[in-house]
Amino acid sequence: MSVKNIIIAGVGGQGTLLTSRILGGLALEAGYDVKLSEVHGMAQRGGSVVTYVRYGQEVAEPIVEEGMADILIAFERLEAMRFAHFLKKDGVIIANDQRIDPMPVLLGMDEYPKNIFEQLEKKYQVYAIDAGLEAKKLGNPKVSNMIVLGIAAKNMNFSKAQWYDIIEKIVPPKTVELNKKAFDIGYEFSK
Repeated sequence: MSVKNIIIAGVGGQGTLLTSRILGGLALEAGYDVKLSEVHGMAQRGGSVVTYVRYGQEVAEPIVEEGMADILIAFERLEAMRFAHFLKKDGVIIANDQRIDPMPVLLGMDEYPKNIFEQLEKKYQVYAIDAGLEAKKLGNPKVSNMIVLGIAAKNMNFSKAQWYDIIEKIVPPKTVELNKKAFDIGYEFSK
């Protein structure tokens, strides 16, 4: 298997780091060489957080170069746009259709871009879901990242049982069933 390159991007508090731990743990348990790299912007203040997950038979370095990512998992619209240039030509974007205004927009110094997904769909395959709404239906908006991860799982070569196993090992025990339900919503999502 060639190296699989995945970028996970979001805003502080959206579960970007937890998601990278789940994906990295899954690939490691499946016997792959795994490299992770995390970049925390002003994460505590709603800033961008991005992680790179690379796995395969042999992975030399943790950073994903521009134009090399197979999958971009974005927990916010603007983050999808911000990191799309890292994707290969046939790359896939899985995104939460959520808007979180960055500081320049909040201060009135800039405008939030319009039609983000429509622009991205001109170049990439995009799966967008209002994961926040779906998570609220489950009673906990914090599991929206797991819904997005469920969609991403359909673009990777791991079984649903393998995903369940790693979710059970990584999330807090009292949230396992809720996280699995959220994962299932994404896993069953069709465009």
